[in-house]
Amino acid sequence: MKANIGIKEEDLKEVALILNTILADEYVLYTKTKNYHWNITGDNFIELHKLFQQQYEELDEIIDETAERIRYLGHYSEGRLKDFLKITHLDEPDYTTDQQVQIKNLLQDHESVIKYIRGVLPKVEDDYNDAGTTDFITGVMKQHEKIAWFLRSYSK
Repeated sequence: MKANIGIKEEDLKEVALILNTILADEYVLYTKTKNYHWNITGDNFIELHKLFQQQYEELDEIIDETAERIRYLGHYSEGRLKDFLKITHLDEPDYTTDQQVQIKNLLQDHESVIKYIRGVLPKVEDDYNDAGTTDFITGVMKQHEKIAWFLRSYSK
C-alpha cells in the first residue's frame, strides 16, 4: 500500500531517490571508516582506533534510520553493495595505514556528504514539500558536521 501522507507520489519517489543516494554515501563511508578502524597504525593508534569505532557506530545508526525513512515514504531502500556503488558520490581510494591520509580521506567524505545534503535541502523542502525528510536530513548533516570537526582537529 502506498503512503498517503499529503505528498504527491512522484514527489515521494524523488525524495526516496535522494535518500537512497544518502544511504549509499553513508554505507560507503561506514565501510571506509571500519576499514581504517581495523587498519590504523602509528602513535595515536588507540585513540584513533576508538574514534573510528565511535564514528562507524554513529554511521550505522544513520544507515538504519535513512533506510527506514525511505520505507516511511512507501518506497524501498537500496540494500546491495553494487547498487550503492552505482549511486554514491564517494570513492574508495587505495588501502593505507597512514593516519593522516585516513583522516584526510574521511574528512573529505564527510564534507562531501554535508555539501550534497545542503544542496538537496531546498528541493526536499520547497519542491517536494517534505518537511519531515528536510528535518531528518538536516539532522544527518549536523552529525556529519560534528564528525568532520573531530577529524579536522586531527589534521596536520
